[in-house]
Amino acid sequence: MRRGKKITKKAHAGRGQKTNGKCHTESADAEKQLKGFIAKFDSKNQALIRGVRQALQKRFPTANEIVYDNYNFFVIGYGPSERPSECVVSLAAAANGVGLCFIHGASLPDPNKVLIGQGKQTRFLRLPSTGVLERPEVNALLDAAVARAKKPFPSSGQPKLIIRFSSARQRPRRKV
Repeated sequence: MRRGKKITKKAHAGRGQKTNGKCHTESADAEKQLKGFIAKFDSKNQALIRGVRQALQKRFPTANEIVYDNYNFFVIGYGPSERPSECVVSLAAAANGVGLCFIHGASLPDPNKVLIGQGKQTRFLRLPSTGVLERPEVNALLDAAVARAKKPFPSSGQPKLIIRFSSARQRPRRKV
C-alpha cells in the first residue's frame, strides 16, 4: 500500500471542496477515499482504472499521485512533487472510458500520431486496455514527457497519495 498524505478540504460556496483544509498522514484514509471515487464507475472502468494506476505506479515508482474527483472527470496526476503543475501525465476517467493525458503533449514528438487533441498544451490517448501502455510509441511518449519535465522525478523516496479536490456535483460516472 502506498503511504501518503490526504488533504481534506472545506466546502466552498457549493462548488465542492477546496484547498486550505487539514492535513492527515494516514495513507489508509486517502486510499479508502480513492477506492470510493473509483467505485462510482462501472465494473469494466473500475478494473481499467486500477490496472492503469498500477502500471503508472510501476513506471513512475517515486511519483506522487494527485487525485481530483471533479465535475467532468476523475483524474490521478503523476508528478515529482505535490504541485499539480509539475505533473507529467494523468489518468483521466469518465463514464465513456479512460484516457492518458500528457500535460505538455502538444510539444512532444509524436511521429506515429497516436496523441489526440488540438489544444495549445495538452494531448491524450484513449485507453481501451492497459496493453496500450506497453506499445513502443506510447513508451517513447512517456520517456519524452519525463525528459522534458521541468523538475525530475526523485531517484528514491516514498511517493504520496494526495487527494486535492472532490466536487459535490459531478457528471454520472456510469453510462446511463
